[in-house]
Amino acid sequence: MEGKPRTEGKPSWELASVRNAARLLKEFSRTDRELGVSELARRLDLATSTVHRLLATLADERLLERGRTPGRYRLGLAVFDLGAAVGPNLDLHEAAMPVMATLRASTGETVQLAVLDGLESVYIDRLESPHTVRIFSRVGTRLPATTTSTGKVLLAALPADELDARLAGWRPSRITPRTIVDARVLRTRLREIAERGWAENNEESRVGVVSVGAPVHDADGTVIAALSVAAPTDRAAPDALRRIRSGVIDAAGVVSRRIGVRPA
Repeated sequence: MEGKPRTEGKPSWELASVRNAARLLKEFSRTDRELGVSELARRLDLATSTVHRLLATLADERLLERGRTPGRYRLGLAVFDLGAAVGPNLDLHEAAMPVMATLRASTGETVQLAVLDGLESVYIDRLESPHTVRIFSRVGTRLPATTTSTGKVLLAALPADELDARLAGWRPSRITPRTIVDARVLRTRLREIAERGWAENNEESRVGVVSVGAPVHDADGTVIAALSVAAPTDRAAPDALRRIRSGVIDAAGVVSRRIGVRPA
C-alpha cells in the first residue's frame, strides 16, 4: 500500500488511503489556507502521484477546491458544512474568544482552550502572549493530557469508570523531570483537582513553562473544555501565578455562562 507503513497499534483493517486523505485535510490551517501538491507530498511523505489522486478525489467531493493560485488547493464548502454540524464547537469558539482576549490582556500571557481526545489535550483556540518571549505552538497541537493543566482538568471531570478505562492503557513517558509517571500519584492529583476546580502544570510538559487551567461547562453542567494561561517561569512568581489562577477561574466561568450555564 502507498503511504507510510501502518503505525504499531493501529487496527489491521485501517485503510491507508482514507488515513492519508484525513492527514492531508489536517494540513490546512489558518496559516496554511492554500497548499500545493509538492508541499503536501513533502509534508506527508507521499509520492506526488498519490497526492494528485487524493486532491482530485477530495475536490470531487467538495472537501477541497482549487485555490486562487494555480496548482494550489484550499478547504472546500463541504468541510464548512461538516463543521456547521458540530454546533457545540462553534458555540464554544464564539463564546470563548472574546473572554480569551480579555484574559490575555489582563495577564499578558498565552491563553489556550483545549478539549480531551483519549488521553490527549487538543488545543482548539489559542491567543499568544504579546511579550517578546513567547510559548510558540499552534491550534491543533496535542499534548499528553496528564502533563498539562487543561488535560488534568478534563481528566478530573470524567466519571470514575471512564477514567479507569482511559488509564488502563496509559504508558507514560517522562517528558521533563517533573512529569507525572506514577498512576497512583496521578489519581491523587486528579481527585484534588476535581475538589478545588482548577489544575496546575508546573514544568510537566515543558521545562521553563507553567500553566493554570479551569473547566468550562455546558448548559447541562458537563465539562466540555478547559481554559488555561501559560507563562514562562520567570514571569510566574507566586503572586503573579495567584493572579493568573484567579483570572483563569473567573474567565472559565464567564465562558460557561456564555454557552448557557447560569451562575449559582
